[in-house]
Amino acid sequence: MGEFNIIQILLVFIVTFIAAIDQFDLLESLYQPIVMGPVIGAILGDVQTGLIVGGTYQLMTIGNMPVGGAQPPNAVIGGIMATVLAISLKLDPAASVGMAIPFALLGQYAVMMLFTAMSPMMSKADQFAVEANPRAIDRLNYTAMGILGLSFALIVTLFFIGGQAFGQNIANFFDQHKWVMDGFKAAGGMMRFVGFAILLKVMVSRELWGFYFLGFALAIIISGIESLAGPALLILAIIGFAFAYWDFQIQTRLKGAAATATEDFGGEEDGI
Repeated sequence: MGEFNIIQILLVFIVTFIAAIDQFDLLESLYQPIVMGPVIGAILGDVQTGLIVGGTYQLMTIGNMPVGGAQPPNAVIGGIMATVLAISLKLDPAASVGMAIPFALLGQYAVMMLFTAMSPMMSKADQFAVEANPRAIDRLNYTAMGILGLSFALIVTLFFIGGQAFGQNIANFFDQHKWVMDGFKAAGGMMRFVGFAILLKVMVSRELWGFYFLGFALAIIISGIESLAGPALLILAIIGFAFAYWDFQIQTRLKGAAATATEDFGGEEDGI
């Protein structure tokens, strides 16, 4: 396991702090694993591994969303820890994703605890609103954001430092018990399909099943052609955009035609 310096540890702390706040209060896109993976990879000196792990973890979380007070495994801590584990322990991306799930659950509990602790503050915010005191409301929000970012950053940093201290022992354990690593690989590989299954359950309707099967068939065909296998995702994305744009144009024209027909066959101006 490679040794990381204090600057790298500090940068991981800062990036995690920002990502934790971004999940709820800033752009709400920077925290995504596909973004954080390459950033953490650049800090630790392996952008390629960071991008691969971030993309793999993103596939797992693509269908995860909070429903009411229920929080899914946290994408910030899970994605960052998956990248840290993959680079520091030289793990397979799928295995690192599987190993990061307990950390993601820890982040989930941290969010729920913070939400629970801050819930009594809502009445305080109402009081500040009645008093027309926006500065106090700002302080309340900034305090909650700071606590969230600090808790996430501390969790990741402590495990990062601990990983450096016990990294070789962990690596030796996996060398001696390969079945554990095989289990993490299987779990991490399966998570990608679970993410897509959740997304399909939410989004797919009867009208869209044809496009789904068409895309699946095109993916198999393009991936099977050696010269197209490399840019296969880009090709499929362009084809998907073309179909979406075509469907949008058709739907827009149909709606316009329906509105015109309604105006032509009714209304007060023609005496009906």
